[in-house]
Amino acid sequence: MQLEGLRVMGIDPGLTRCGLSVVQAGRGRQVLPVAVGVVRTPTEADLSERLLRLSRAVSEWIGDYCPDVIAMERIFERGNVSTVMHTAHAVGVLVLAAAERDIPVHMYTPSEVKKAVSGNGRADKRQMTNMVTRVLGLAEPPKPADAADALAIAVCHCWRAPMIARSAGIA
Repeated sequence: MQLEGLRVMGIDPGLTRCGLSVVQAGRGRQVLPVAVGVVRTPTEADLSERLLRLSRAVSEWIGDYCPDVIAMERIFERGNVSTVMHTAHAVGVLVLAAAERDIPVHMYTPSEVKKAVSGNGRADKRQMTNMVTRVLGLAEPPKPADAADALAIAVCHCWRAPMIARSAGIA
């Protein structure tokens, strides 16, 4: 089963740096890059201002690229409660932006993304960046790491979407 033409927005959520990408599913396992970038918020700004900036940027991307679905990294325990809480605030804003436009959101753990893209659930950043660069046929590796991660999340969803559609009885 192929969902050719499916437009996926990949998001690597973060309050200070949030990686954003858009890809389009091609034939078979082909994935075509559309856009990639990073939204940054100033650490000295109030939380509400940072979340507003993030919300506006993501809403603009959604408006510009019209994704069919959003794939996002699932929050996981990193040991630093403050970091997890800030990321959780960002995820809430991102999910709300999708919900306001009736765009479904699928979340993946970092190891699920690594396994799907590289075949190794413990792949390091360098391996992942190399695989994303190769899979998408990019002339050079995406930078910074948040951008590469957002692309990896989008690719992961493109490759898992047929299975998700089958299990949901869509196709």
